[in-house]
Amino acid sequence: MQYNAKAPYRVETHYKIDAVIDADSIYVVQEFTRLRKEIRLYGLDAPEVHINRKMKQDEEKSRLPSALLLQYGLQSREFLLQVAPIGTRVTILTEVKNELDYWKRQLGYIILPNGECLNEVLLMNGYAKASRDYYCSKLPEYQLLNRQAQISKVGLYGFVGRF
Repeated sequence: MQYNAKAPYRVETHYKIDAVIDADSIYVVQEFTRLRKEIRLYGLDAPEVHINRKMKQDEEKSRLPSALLLQYGLQSREFLLQVAPIGTRVTILTEVKNELDYWKRQLGYIILPNGECLNEVLLMNGYAKASRDYYCSKLPEYQLLNRQAQISKVGLYGFVGRF
């Protein structure tokens, strides 16, 4: 992925994935300072892995039962762990004027050691959907990736048309 001048980015290096909450939120730890923080991936939303308030909202929007959404959330998290297991070194790119979500979590594009963007890998493989809940300069591209995954019926789209 090439990052253009739409948004200036802050680049943070020497981080490792420390824990995976679900397919759109991870914990990373800085290798030298041991600073640990939660990163919410820009431009996407994945099914939840716990029954909670958001799960109930997703159930209403998608018209899918929460038990099924929960299984999709676990599949998405498992896919993320296959692509980027705990301990994977990553680089975090954050849009300078769009750094935090509503819950004060840092937003980020997660760049894997092979140069791929984890955000995009999840979208292309159908384990997350594009979301405009939090502004993201790459949203139009992410919506296209999401639509291509839907049409190709990859990942979760192999089971349902939307989630």
